[in-house]
Amino acid sequence: MVPALYDCVIGHARTGPVRHSFRFRTYLWLVDVDRLPRLPRLLRPLAGFRSRDHFGGGAPSIRAGLDRFLAARGAEPVTGRVLMLAHARVLGHVFNPLTVYWCHDADGTPREVVAEVHNTYGERHCYLLHPDERGRADTAKEFYVSPFFPVDGDYRMRLPAPGERLSLTVRLDREGGTPFTATVSGRRQPASTAGLLRAAVRHPWSTLMVSAGIRLHGAVLYMRGLPVRPRPRHDLQEGLR
Repeated sequence: MVPALYDCVIGHARTGPVRHSFRFRTYLWLVDVDRLPRLPRLLRPLAGFRSRDHFGGGAPSIRAGLDRFLAARGAEPVTGRVLMLAHARVLGHVFNPLTVYWCHDADGTPREVVAEVHNTYGERHCYLLHPDERGRADTAKEFYVSPFFPVDGDYRMRLPAPGERLSLTVRLDREGGTPFTATVSGRRQPASTAGLLRAAVRHPWSTLMVSAGIRLHGAVLYMRGLPVRPRPRHDLQEGLR
C-alpha cells in the first residue's frame, strides 16, 4: 500500500462575497512516516522528506514531531503506523497547504487524524481531529490562511484514509453560509522509479507551482475588489515550538 503516489486534482471554490473557483493537477505522496521512501541517488532531488518541513521543524524526525504535538495536546502516544499524505520536497522546494496524518493503534485500529496547515506567510498550525467512521470531523478555525477571510467559523472536514482512490474535502462554514470549499481527489499510482519520473515530467516543479498558483489566484481576487483582512499575530502551538 505504501509508499504510493496519487495523481490528483485539487479544487478551490469560493461562493462569496465573490464567486471564484479553480482546479489544478499535481501529485501527492502517501508514506509511512517510520519507513520513508529510499530513492536512488539520482532521483533524490525529486522527492525529499525532511522533519524541518513538518510540525515545529526542530524534531529529529517527522514521527518525533508528531509525538511532541500529540503530547502537548494531552493525547496518548501513537503505538501503530502513521500514514502521511503530503507533497515531497522537489528540487529544494516544498509547500504543503495541507498535510494529513492518519494515526493507528498497534493492532491497526484507526485513531486520531492530524491536519497540518501551512499558509503562504511561512506559518503553520495543526488540528487534532477525531473523525467518525466515514472520516468526517468538525473543528473551529484557528489559523489565518486566506487573506480574504478572518479567523472565524468552523471547518467541516471529510478525510477518509486513502485507498485506490483519494477523496478529501475541507469546507469552511461561517455565519450566513459556506463561502469556501477545497477538494482533493486522485487515484493511486505505484511509487516506482518509472511512476515518479512520469509524475515529475507531467508536473515539473510541482510544489513551486502550487504556491505560485495560490498567490496568482489571490492577486485575481484582490483585483476583483476583495478586501484583505488584517493578519493577526500567530503564536506557535505547544508542541510546535
